[in-house]
Amino acid sequence: MSDSPILRVSNLHAKVAEEGTEILHGLDLEIPAGEIHAIMGPNGSGKSTLAKVIAGHPEYEVTEGSILFKGEEILEMEPDERSQAGLFLAFQYPVDIPGVSIANFLRTAKQAHLPEGEELDLFDFQDELLDRMKLLEMDPTFAERSVNDGFSGGEKKRNEILQMAMLKPTMAVMDETDSGLDIDALKTVSNGVNTLTQEDPTMSVLLITHYQRLLNYIKPDVVHVMVDGRIVRTGGPDVALELEEEGYHDYREFETVEGA
Repeated sequence: MSDSPILRVSNLHAKVAEEGTEILHGLDLEIPAGEIHAIMGPNGSGKSTLAKVIAGHPEYEVTEGSILFKGEEILEMEPDERSQAGLFLAFQYPVDIPGVSIANFLRTAKQAHLPEGEELDLFDFQDELLDRMKLLEMDPTFAERSVNDGFSGGEKKRNEILQMAMLKPTMAVMDETDSGLDIDALKTVSNGVNTLTQEDPTMSVLLITHYQRLLNYIKPDVVHVMVDGRIVRTGGPDVALELEEEGYHDYREFETVEGA
């Protein structure tokens, strides 16, 4: 693992673009290459907003601060440019794309990540796709289904991890990937993520979750507590266990005192 941050978020303020409501209030976060970090926090703390801002979602506007990825400012980059730079966001609620098969979607995405003028080898792509689907215990016929169209919650989450496995990002941001998963699906998805980080020890992961149970299967190096749009505590995996037992009440009180 490297000590230099692959992602550095500094004094980040962000609001809902149309409403003007500020959600992130001077957030700071650093994630070194090759580390798995988790952000936990109560509903409304800004966790999903942070994920979407990192990915460049147009619903949010950054009013102050910076996000450096691999040492470069990305706030002026379009979402597809951030993706090509090596960022990946696994959505909490993946969108349906009727009429576009998973295979075609992934083939197009892989081609977009190649250097200009380089063509994707379709035979290699097919072999890799089948291998990654096997890892996630997905039937090969699944690749011909339209992206997320009529999928169960577990199928959508598996498809998100399949995309991540095929695109091989430098950093993956996983927004509540465990929501809506039964224990078997959670184990399969977690095994997929763990395999990817083992295959590429320099890959970084940011897990955003409410609950400890995901962290039983994907072991974080660092756990951050987020309340009211800020990181209020950073520690080891034991922090998640404390939250599971005690909840967020003490952190809310702390924030109230600090903001008074």
